[in-house]
Parts: sequence; structure tokens; C-alpha cells
Amino acid sequence: MIKIGLTGNFGMGKSTVAEFFKKLGAYVINTDKIVEGLLEEPKVIEEIRTLFGDEVFEDGKLNKKYIANIVFENPLMRIYLENIIHPRVFERIDAIIEKIPLRGEPTIVVVEAPIIFERGYQNKFDIIITVFTDEEIAIKRLEEKGIPREETIKRLKCQFPIEMKKSKSDYIIDNSGTTEETSQQVEAIFQKLIAMERKYAGN
Repeated sequence: MIKIGLTGNFGMGKSTVAEFFKKLGAYVINTDKIVEGLLEEPKVIEEIRTLFGDEVFEDGKLNKKYIANIVFENPLMRIYLENIIHPRVFERIDAIIEKIPLRGEPTIVVVEAPIIFERGYQNKFDIIITVFTDEEIAIKRLEEKGIPREETIKRLKCQFPIEMKKSKSDYIIDNSGTTEETSQQVEAIFQKLIAMERKYAGN
């Protein structure tokens, strides 16, 4: 089994690439979905209430947009929130991986996670892949999805520069072009990972 950390900055196409890996036969774990589940758990909700206060609740539910506005303006509060969420996320990832059946064939697990480098999580993975585009392309794509330019810029500023992530990755995928071009890059990397896993496992 090879555990891949798939990262990249906001709007640059991690989810698109993750879908291509899934179609090729990789097990894909989306950390955003794990976080969504955690934000429904009473213990997590209470820890968030202690951190932010009652004002982050609206009609008894977490106001995620309000929290996002706080953490993207206040790096310290973002770190405190991540300290609540991230250990639980990795517990869930480990639990999911433990249940993946090993059938004597190459097993590639892709964990889609946005802030691997920002929190020093790269050592939790065997391989790091960074998806990138020009920032302006990312901004325009997100605008087409209804996300305001200012919000995208604010989020991008909270992440490490994409060039730094590229330089520290084992593989990079350029998602600036067509989906077919991106798909071809994913296919090439997937075949290398399969060969690597076979060699490592002695198959």
C-alpha cells in the first residue's frame, strides 16, 4: 500500500484530480467530508463553542461561514480550530485505511487534503502530489462557481505559496489546461505508483 497526500491551493483542482485517481482504481479519502462529519459531533461542537463563544451558533447550529470569516482573518484562531479538528481527521483516515481490503494487488490510497505543508503533515504520507494552476486561473474558475474574488484571494493568502509546495512534492500536476491534459498526467503518475508499489511489495 502506498499512501498519497494530494494537495494544492484553493481552487486549483484537487477534487478534479482525486476523481481521476478514483476512476483509475485508487482509494480516495476526502478530508473535507471527514471535517463535515466531525462538525456534527457534540464533543467537537462543544470544543468549538468554548473556543469561539455562542455567537458562532445560529438557530442552534454552527454558522460555518461566520467561523470561516474569523479564521481567515485571524491566523491564531485558525490554528486553535485546526488543533481541534486535525487530530480527529487523521484518526478517521487511519480507521478508513485499516478497513481497505488487501487483495495481493497494488493498493494506492489518495488522501485529498489542502494544508499538508502548512501544518507539517507531509511525513504522514509516502508520496506528496501537488496540483497547481496559475492563481488567476483558479480565481476565475471559482468566480464562475459563484465564489467572490476577494474570498478566494483571502483564502489563498492563508496557504503557502504554490511554488513552494511544488518544490517539496514528489509529483506535480498542472491543471491549467483541459481536463484531458490533466487526466493524462494523472494516468502517467498512477502507473508509476503502481510499479513502485509492486516493487516495494515484491509482487
